[in-house]
Amino acid sequence: MTTGGAVANVLAMTKAFRPYTLDQQLLLPPDMRQWLPEGDLALFISDVVDELDLSVIYGSYETGDGRGQPPYDPAMLVKVLLYAYCTGLRSSRKIERATYRDVAIRVLAGDQHPDHDSIAAFRQRHLPALAGLFVQGLRLCQAAGLVKLGHVALDGTKVQANASKHKAMSYARMNESEHQLEREVRALLDQAVQADAAEDAQYGAGQRGDDLPVELARRASRLAKIRAAKAVLEQQARDEAARAADAGRAKVTAREQRVGSAKGRVPNVPDPAQAQPAPGAQYNFTDPASRIMLDGASKSWVQAYNAQAVVDAQAQVIVACTVTQEATDVQQFVPLLTQVQTNTGQRPSIVTADAGYFSEANLTAAAVEGIDCYVPPDRHSHGRAAAPTARTRSAVAEWMREKLRAPEGRQVYARRKAIVEPVFGQAKEGRAFRRFFFRGYDKVAAEWALICLTHNLLKLFRGRTCPQPA
Repeated sequence: MTTGGAVANVLAMTKAFRPYTLDQQLLLPPDMRQWLPEGDLALFISDVVDELDLSVIYGSYETGDGRGQPPYDPAMLVKVLLYAYCTGLRSSRKIERATYRDVAIRVLAGDQHPDHDSIAAFRQRHLPALAGLFVQGLRLCQAAGLVKLGHVALDGTKVQANASKHKAMSYARMNESEHQLEREVRALLDQAVQADAAEDAQYGAGQRGDDLPVELARRASRLAKIRAAKAVLEQQARDEAARAADAGRAKVTAREQRVGSAKGRVPNVPDPAQAQPAPGAQYNFTDPASRIMLDGASKSWVQAYNAQAVVDAQAQVIVACTVTQEATDVQQFVPLLTQVQTNTGQRPSIVTADAGYFSEANLTAAAVEGIDCYVPPDRHSHGRAAAPTARTRSAVAEWMREKLRAPEGRQVYARRKAIVEPVFGQAKEGRAFRRFFFRGYDKVAAEWALICLTHNLLKLFRGRTCPQPA
């Protein structure tokens, strides 16, 4: 019987293979960049970072007294982090391993190997500054001709928070738990008094058992957390009532200006001081800034944030981005368009957005004056429009319906999905961004800006070799 080794030897005599041995001693090129093919993404990221202004990061390091090890060069860590985010790598431990195993990251790190604590600490410390690089990256895309602002599309996507929805509690449940814990705490305090009296009589003053105080402390701690959560929800309810009151007074003022007097039904203006949270209002104890939202893609309720983006039609470059705690999109329309002008220095010619962004106030705001907007008043389900609501019964809504029914309007609006929705797919599917890494609104907003920055860098990288559309 012929063994496997013998078969291999026979094949080796009849077929020529390239030499292979792990004992071969190699002289590696003196320039580590030669390890990578010309035009590699890592080399592109290195060149881009060399052009970015990192003075905010460098300026945060005070001149030391010379003791201890010097920190890693911020430019190196920025290059490593941006490349890692471009390739869907966000775990600091995986990035540390990649400095040994991934040739591209090893080249960017200059064959240095920062541990995961150093990587995580750098990212945590400089997260706002890293997010601030978004505008610099956008300006590079503009200079390369990838941003035209002839047509931009707005949309939002629900991204899971770094928290479980099972760690959330409703306001009604908080009230029940608060009363129950109050009863338990009082009972434990009574037991503690009785136990102390019995032990004083038996062992002398100052002696007590150890189990009861632990139970008491645990329940008291839970009670304090629930009361703090209730206070947050109650303040949110007052804030929302105050905004509603301001909106109601604004409507009255606008009506007076139109007709000269406050004729007609006066809006019911709520009293913010009397506002109470709805029984179903939720508070998450892991990430209180996150909210339970309906994910339109999966049709399921998730603990999430609403990540927003404005995308330019030329090359799907993100020209504005933000994160909101609100499940609805309507309040983001004007701020996003204002941010587009701030980021790029110019206004778009055409704006398309789905029905979630429609309101009379949005389409008549000064920020959109002169912009050709296509925002349907009605949502469509299986090809059928939903019944008009109070929000969509207006002259502006009817004007927009007519505009979108026209052949040109249908043609323009039909491009919306192809412009903005692939961007979210590229982030979620292509780079596995389905969950925020950080907790808290400010950090989450900065992380989304970092995701958008690296999206644009990938567009810039690929746009160098792709022909530009006419």
